[in-house]
Amino acid sequence: MFCTRSRRTLDQDDPLCCCEYIDRHGGRSHMAACCCDCEDLDDACDRWMKKKPQSPDSLSRVIATISDRLRVPWISGARQFDISVIPPLILLPVFLHIAALHYLLGILVLTAVPIMVLWYYYFTHRKKGRTLFFLSLALFSLFYMFYLFITEVAPRGDVNHLQLAAVTAGVALTVISLIITKRGPGYVRPCPADTHSTVTYHKPPPEVDAAYLNGAQHQVVIANHEQTGESGTAQQGVQRRNWCAVCKVVRPPRAGHCRICGVCILRLDHHCVWINSCVGQANHRSFLLTLVFFLLTSLYGISLVLRSVCPDQNVMTALFYCPDVYNQFSSALCFTCAWYSSIVTGGLLHLLLLQLINVSFNVTEREARLALREKTARSLLWGLIIDTGVYSQGFRSNWIEFMTMSKASEPSNQKLSDLV
Repeated sequence: MFCTRSRRTLDQDDPLCCCEYIDRHGGRSHMAACCCDCEDLDDACDRWMKKKPQSPDSLSRVIATISDRLRVPWISGARQFDISVIPPLILLPVFLHIAALHYLLGILVLTAVPIMVLWYYYFTHRKKGRTLFFLSLALFSLFYMFYLFITEVAPRGDVNHLQLAAVTAGVALTVISLIITKRGPGYVRPCPADTHSTVTYHKPPPEVDAAYLNGAQHQVVIANHEQTGESGTAQQGVQRRNWCAVCKVVRPPRAGHCRICGVCILRLDHHCVWINSCVGQANHRSFLLTLVFFLLTSLYGISLVLRSVCPDQNVMTALFYCPDVYNQFSSALCFTCAWYSSIVTGGLLHLLLLQLINVSFNVTEREARLALREKTARSLLWGLIIDTGVYSQGFRSNWIEFMTMSKASEPSNQKLSDLV
């Protein structure tokens, strides 16, 4: 049986205790009442028992209710726990240990894992939903590979202290640059002069990026879209073209609206699922730095592992031919992890190559896609190079602009409440 409870609206002067939270309907709830007011689940069970067809959004509403009530106690109120972080923590070690049992199992697992990840990516991308699965997989892969390097490779005695320090420093620099990248891509904020009024909600919608709010309450801006006067008449066409009906702001040149994050981003490049954030004007450089640190650390770590488990083979060929490596489970596990890291490294190396080419031609990934769709760009080298010819000023000037572009995304006369 499901119990019922009364909902209280949130009073701003009444802080939440560690186990209280504001649910997705805007009501105040408690973790102890996780099984109360389960109308969506009751309706689904009732239809199932009466052999009635389920409504089209029945499953999504049940999942939304369950995910909203998965909370952990926190100082300023219970925090929502995303269940999508759990599968990589369990499945990755299991798959790698299975792949280390036999080389045929290794081929099967290392082929199936990328396919499953790509399938889940297209599934979530089609629904335009946010998930922590890929960020969890990326971070756990990094730390789990480093853990196996410390516990399985280093004790063999083939890695000296300087090499171990180099790998450790590479992992640390990768994490630090990722933290800097996660600070935000640079959001398009409404200009105070054009703001008519704001409506404040205690519960932000799930499609809005949490970094955009930065812990503050969700505010919907009602802006003065229509302009009067001569300047308003002259800019009417530009504003209509750059106006975002969702964020209620006039986007500056090269800015774009991300349907996954739910906000407008300055110089939007793309939404990266591996960092669960957009790549824009404020974090594009740190994003490339994260890729460089990771790739250098991964390539160096792979070479050390192959030298340890396949000492009689050349590093360039050991990945494809390493006899007797499956005679010992520890060596087979290290060899399997080297293959897994090589697959990940190959994918990110392709991403880095595309990013470097785009920066060299002063084009973002979003602009390249739009130009290809509208057939206004040149495609060279089988699509690796997309030249729109709009912002490019030459190789050197493009890189100077990229390295010196400002991170500022808000007018200097904004108040602190406007910035969050």
